[in-house]
Amino acid sequence: MRGKIFFNHKNLKIIKDDVLLTDEISNDSIDLIVTSPPYNIDIKYNSHDDQITYEKYLEFSYKWLSRCFDWLKDDGRLCLNIPLDKNKGGQQSVGADLTTIAKKIGFKYHSTIIWNEGNISRRTAWGSWLSASAPYVIAPVELILVLYKKDWKKNNKKQSDITKTEFIEWTNGLWTFHGQSKKGAGGHPAPFPIELPKRCIKLFSYVDDVVLDPFMGSGSTMIAAILNNRTSVGIEIDDEYCDIAKKRIIEEAKLLNKKLPARAVKMKVC
Repeated sequence: MRGKIFFNHKNLKIIKDDVLLTDEISNDSIDLIVTSPPYNIDIKYNSHDDQITYEKYLEFSYKWLSRCFDWLKDDGRLCLNIPLDKNKGGQQSVGADLTTIAKKIGFKYHSTIIWNEGNISRRTAWGSWLSASAPYVIAPVELILVLYKKDWKKNNKKQSDITKTEFIEWTNGLWTFHGQSKKGAGGHPAPFPIELPKRCIKLFSYVDDVVLDPFMGSGSTMIAAILNNRTSVGIEIDDEYCDIAKKRIIEEAKLLNKKLPARAVKMKVC
C-alpha cells in the first residue's frame, strides 16, 4: 500500500504521494477538483521533469485526468487551469488537446473561463521581428476549463455562499486579476493566486463540499477551500512543497485558530 499523510487537521489533509500511484483517495468521493498541472515548459521543479516530449506530456495528462475522473462524484466538477497554447519547444495547442483528452476519458465539457493574468511583460519571443516571415502570435491569457463527470446539475441541494455581486461578475467568463509571485508563495516556482481557486470553489461547490487539488504545490487551492468552509485535500509529491503549503495554510488561513466543519473527509487512509 502506498501513501503518506503529510499533514492532517480536522477537515484538511495533505497527502505526500504521486498522483498516478496514490491509493489514499476513494473513488466517487470528491465534489470539486481545482488544479493547475505542470505546463511542460521547463519550470525547475524539485521532483518533476517539466521538459518531456509533448507526446509524453499528453500521455501523462491522460493518466492523471483518468484518476481525477474516478475520484469525482457523478455530479463532481473539474476546474483545470492550463495554458491556451505554448511555443517553447514548438507551437502546441495545449488547451484544445487537453480538452480532447478529457472528453475521451469521459468528462463532459461545460465551459471555458479566460483568465487575463495581465503578465504580457513576461513575453520574450517574437519570432520574425517586424516581418511576415515567421512571427509568433501569443495570447497573454490562460484557460480554466470547466468539466464535469456525469451530471452538471448537483444531485443534492446544499448551502451556497456566493454573493449576488460575485455571481454576476464571475459568471462572465473573462476573469482579470494578477498572478501570484514566487516570493509570496514561499518560493514555489509556479504558484497560482488564491483568487483563482476561491472563485471556482464559491461558484461551483457548496459549503462543506470536498475540494481536491492533485497538484497542490504551494497550497493556494487548500487555503481558498479552508477560508470558504470546504473540506480540503491536496496531493503533492515533493517534500519541500508540502512544507511550503503547510506553512502557508497555517499562516494565511489561520488554520490552528479556525473552527472547521466537523464532517469527515471521505477518503481511504492506509
